[in-house]
Amino acid sequence: MSYPRIAVLFGIAISIIIFIISTALYSRSSLSDQNSSKLYTFGGHTPGYPTLQTTGDVLDPTSLVINPKTAVVDPMKYLREFNYGKLSTSSNGTVIRDFTMIASDQQTKEVSPGVFYNVWMFNGTVPGPTLRATEGDTIRITLINNGSKFHSLHFHGIHPSEMDGVFEGIAPGGKFTYEFTAEPFGVFPYHCHMQPLEEHITHGLYGALIIDPKKPRVSADEMVMLMNGYDTDFDTENNFYTVNGIPYYYMHHPIQIDKNRLIRIYLVNMLEFDPLNNFHLHANMFNFYKTGTKLIPDEYTDIVTMNQAERGILEFSYKYPGKYMFHAHKTEFAEKGWTGLFLVKEGTNQSINENLNVTSIKNITNYSTTGFNKTADVVSTGGVN
Repeated sequence: MSYPRIAVLFGIAISIIIFIISTALYSRSSLSDQNSSKLYTFGGHTPGYPTLQTTGDVLDPTSLVINPKTAVVDPMKYLREFNYGKLSTSSNGTVIRDFTMIASDQQTKEVSPGVFYNVWMFNGTVPGPTLRATEGDTIRITLINNGSKFHSLHFHGIHPSEMDGVFEGIAPGGKFTYEFTAEPFGVFPYHCHMQPLEEHITHGLYGALIIDPKKPRVSADEMVMLMNGYDTDFDTENNFYTVNGIPYYYMHHPIQIDKNRLIRIYLVNMLEFDPLNNFHLHANMFNFYKTGTKLIPDEYTDIVTMNQAERGILEFSYKYPGKYMFHAHKTEFAEKGWTGLFLVKEGTNQSINENLNVTSIKNITNYSTTGFNKTADVVSTGGVN
């Protein structure tokens, strides 16, 4: 046998031995990590999701924490915060709701631990604030453009053409007041409609408008969830997917709800670049009201799929206490951040929205006032005003 051939065979043998030893050591290390009593493994649908040390019953990680001062939003506060505007009444008795929206496009915020992105915002957050009115109210929204580009406000729903926010952009430093009647009832997205449109949406200029029916829906624990993504390397493909602005946030900070309490989620898809997005609820089913414009559900299901700007209302309750996942059933989206948990607890079966008389939320330009690595208290906001 020639020397070169012997050298090749020897090299192959050495490589096989190194591979066997490395595999054995890796397996032993992995088993050791899995057997640690101090660590929890998150996410059955998220291969590679890190093993994190937590501080107790609620999965509250001691790593992968975003600084509230630099974060794009406080997702726990955003979840149940509704802006009803400043109220007044016209001479004919119509309720008028005045809102102020401030557009910006110069700030850089943290959208995932250690990942900073140039976000374009309404009132200082992505998503923008959730506006709320009752069918028949007069809505007046003054948009102030503090950005460096032209911006506008386009609302889905019914209104005059001059209030559509498409043809007349607001120049930097300018302002404009949109005024229209709140109709019909349902849940609607709003967003900037300046060109290039995908740039304004993917950077964050969007939010939700809820119009309640004149006869209020039954009492519930109400939440808003906007599905979105971030293209942080500008290749028109999303690197992160979220609900309410920060990837994995509700995995680290489960949403606490009461057993047997009706939950109502206003769900909006504002994901850019990907044609479809969806919401899947574990170990349960929900009534789905497409666009929220009917009082009779369209279907009873555990998953709903939406194109961009599609939306609806989900209603459900949990019979059993425990932790339950919700996430996009598109595996890529779940593995890149669009996944969370509900923590169902024994409760009083009373809505956190009951006996509430909220007419407006002021100073909404700064949500980031609490430490995100601490479990947020349930905020008594929502309901019909």
